[in-house]
Amino acid sequence: MGGVDTSLLVLAGTAASIGVVHTLLGPDHYLPFIVLARARRWSAARTVGLTLACGVGHVAGSVALGAVGIAVGVAVGRLEALEALRGDLAAWLLLGFGIAYTAWGLRRAWKNRPHSHWHHHADGTVHDHSHGHHGAHAHVHAQGARRSTTPWVLFLVFVFGPCEPLIPILMVPAANGSWWHVAAVAGIFGAATLLTMTAVVLAGYHGLSRVAATSFERYSHALAGLALVACAIAIHLGL
Repeated sequence: MGGVDTSLLVLAGTAASIGVVHTLLGPDHYLPFIVLARARRWSAARTVGLTLACGVGHVAGSVALGAVGIAVGVAVGRLEALEALRGDLAAWLLLGFGIAYTAWGLRRAWKNRPHSHWHHHADGTVHDHSHGHHGAHAHVHAQGARRSTTPWVLFLVFVFGPCEPLIPILMVPAANGSWWHVAAVAGIFGAATLLTMTAVVLAGYHGLSRVAATSFERYSHALAGLALVACAIAIHLGL
């Protein structure tokens, strides 16, 4: 086997390994989908579809930046600086979305707090029962608007979110002038990232689906928002 083929195999293995590890070490790659799917009662198919769409946008953004940088001869350091800037923007977007979603979730939980109604019957019997309103009486038009907004916000966050390890990997075959090898490395890194995201999201989705609903279920949206805030803070801290 020739040296070029051997180097491509090494690069491919490195790209796949880094794609998997990078995704697993970044809870922002999967936690938002898991908590929002539980809170919004998304189906598994809808959750996977959104995960893949966001993952493609996430990887494609960095691939496009790397390709442009390679084409115009931008140094690795400058590309990494641009990736860092994109990362800060994505973190701020996620933080803002998480805070807004938490506030909306708390407001929803407050409106859906259990309360009692007393009933007087003709035979003199008096009894009361407790219930909330939003579980069964949610306004369809309001929910539809939120369902259409949340996926788009997540997609925007992931498009801006960088794949930091990808740029240095792309520069190795680019230095040899092989666009085919650049494309192969980008494709392998992207596939590893998407498969890992999907696997972890599905595991979390089915894991949470086995957890019985509790009295805290009405806080599910607020808790999902707090999870988004935690992911944003983790990104800012470089975790």
